[in-house]
Amino acid sequence: MGGRAVMLIPHRVPDMGETLLPPDCQRILATVGQAAGPVMTRQAGEALGIDVGMRSKLEPLRGKPVRLVDRGRLRELPEGRFTTRF
Repeated sequence: MGGRAVMLIPHRVPDMGETLLPPDCQRILATVGQAAGPVMTRQAGEALGIDVGMRSKLEPLRGKPVRLVDRGRLRELPEGRFTTRF
């Protein structure tokens, strides 16, 4: 079975540190946590060093913040903006 590797993001539970997350997810959380307001996927991509001017580079990133929302680590606001959950 070839193809893409699956990124495992554990659900948020009490006393679970972010160090168990993949490095890209840790950087996304740090970017959102340090931002003055809600963060767009493009801003997260810039923090990861992705060429956000190329749609083909930005599209694969879009799922990472959404998975962090699904796992209770971020909150999604309208228009694809993300903020810290708490």
